[in-house]
Amino acid sequence: MFSAVFQRFMNKSPVPIMVNILLERVLRPQRLDAIFDRTATNQYTKTLLFSTVFELMNLVVFKAFPSINAAYTEGNENIGVSITSIYNKLNGISIETSAELVRETAREKSEIIHMLGGARKSLLPGYRVKMLDGNCIEATEHQLDVLRKTKSGALPGKSLVVYDPMLEMATDVFPCEDGHAQERSLLNQILPTVEENDIWTMDRNFCVRSFLLGIEDKKGYFICREHKGLKWEALGVEQKRGKTETGTLYEQWVKIIDDQGKVRKYRRVRLSLRTETRDGEKEIAILTNLPKAAASAKLIAEIYRKRWSIETMFQELEAHLHSEINALGYPKAALFGFCVALVSYNVLAVVKAALRAKHGEEIIENELSGYYLAGNIARTYDGMMIALPDEEWTIFQSMGNTKIAEILLQLAGNVKLSKFRKSRRGLKKPPSKRDKYLKQPHVSTAKLLRGEEPSG
Repeated sequence: MFSAVFQRFMNKSPVPIMVNILLERVLRPQRLDAIFDRTATNQYTKTLLFSTVFELMNLVVFKAFPSINAAYTEGNENIGVSITSIYNKLNGISIETSAELVRETAREKSEIIHMLGGARKSLLPGYRVKMLDGNCIEATEHQLDVLRKTKSGALPGKSLVVYDPMLEMATDVFPCEDGHAQERSLLNQILPTVEENDIWTMDRNFCVRSFLLGIEDKKGYFICREHKGLKWEALGVEQKRGKTETGTLYEQWVKIIDDQGKVRKYRRVRLSLRTETRDGEKEIAILTNLPKAAASAKLIAEIYRKRWSIETMFQELEAHLHSEINALGYPKAALFGFCVALVSYNVLAVVKAALRAKHGEEIIENELSGYYLAGNIARTYDGMMIALPDEEWTIFQSMGNTKIAEILLQLAGNVKLSKFRKSRRGLKKPPSKRDKYLKQPHVSTAKLLRGEEPSG
């Protein structure tokens, strides 16, 4: 089935092979172009295909090339249009196309993860936990004419992202071109996606009465940190509910009145912290409409604490992938780059799911380094694609997901986890006081190592 060279890569460099199999299967050119044709608002396909632009962006996101221009220069003989045409296409890709790219491909990756048996344990069986958080793309370079005389940082957009902790994957995204827009202004786009038995886990930025009530009206649930601006009335005194690793738990019933005068009863779980947060806060209050029979106060607090996993995803996007490309000043292009990074992160999520299925969830959770995983792909990818021609890969485009899962499990067995083990750091030492040689701009390291005083 596979050539000797392909088999050698499968044995020696299985992770890049796994990534490209998923790119060929889930992100096959025909599917990408179909997404574009279905969602594009102001663009059409003439010579330059959307799948070609995606491929260039994906190479940059995976750090195979430092920029779009570098990726184009490497393979422009196969593209057939100028770099100007590439940037014109990028700058006009609609945010609907970028969002659908994440949404549709996540569905198939989710299917493959379940076929692998690589999903993580549910935080609450019988429900689907969804983490919601916002991401603001960092300021870009001032290359656009409207920015050249502007000293302020130029924000090209922000997004609300939905994260599934069982899959460790971004399943939905809601981009916005206005970098100064409030996250709350995007909540009306979230409500139509709420499904029965969803548990939306959110920080206080999303503690908006109409949003919480809307989730409940759609038979969904929420675990949301309380915002001081939300008005509620107590229906009883607080009851102590035990202790956690971080503090003491209390619980009480509260009510919120909706616009029709109807009383909505919710649980308010308060965690009195032993140690203040970095913002100096001594307690965290959480509102939920989950029934007590489904989740205790302790479990509510634990699920909310797991909300850090979506923040970890944002950190890994920035650290392991090139998710925010400063040269892309146009909002549509910058948001497209961010969404391609989410798609690439989800590819790595499938790889990690295969590794979990083969080596166990605890080992992958505690030992696998995403940094080393991404680095291995970046170092190997270009050479692998030179050694293995296109015809070696096209077989995966029409292969069924069951067979894809079977091959991924085989490749996961070839992965030497010792190459991707997290580096364990000891406790950080407190910084030393730098009070020597204050009047000297420079000192000689060699002299200091020899125990000599630096010359004045």
